[in-house]
Amino acid sequence: YSRLDPPQPTDSADKVEVVEFFWYGCGHCYKLEPALANWTKTLPKDVTFKRIPAIPNDAWGQTAVIYYTLEAMGLLDKYHQKVFDAMHQDNVILSNRKVRDEWLARQGIDVTEFNKVEKSFSVQAKMSRAKQLTAAYKVSGVPSIIVNGKYMTSNELAGGPERVVQVTDGLVAMSRREMAAAAPAAAKPVASK
Repeated sequence: YSRLDPPQPTDSADKVEVVEFFWYGCGHCYKLEPALANWTKTLPKDVTFKRIPAIPNDAWGQTAVIYYTLEAMGLLDKYHQKVFDAMHQDNVILSNRKVRDEWLARQGIDVTEFNKVEKSFSVQAKMSRAKQLTAAYKVSGVPSIIVNGKYMTSNELAGGPERVVQVTDGLVAMSRREMAAAAPAAAKPVASK
């Protein structure tokens, strides 16, 4: 793993935050997905997990919008893996709008509604935020797993996709210890003069 410099703020002060930056077009992300999916099923109560489609350029944004639109439509859980499978098993080029819309229709997704939601303020705001976070976290490759805004691991750093979850668990434990050590210091009253 490596340390982020500078560390990034997290959304929760009382939980360990784990963030995965990914790209649907990434074979390494696709290989990691089953292990991450299993890992998220058994997350401890003090750990939060979220995915962020990395958007270092407009090309990656073409599939990131699929993620956020499916999420806004309440379809992400059902179709997240199917998007990966379409791209990596079936060689469907979902970054091509015409091909994407045909694929969505075959999945039984209302293409007109999808295209409307895709342009919505909430989806566009999440796309903008994903671009900002990709830059702030200095994501240069995917998958990148960020733990508590301080530590980053990846297939390469961990020694392969099979070790990413193990390294992430170690970083979660380390972050827990750091949070526990910081809690008494934060609770101490400031001495008045």
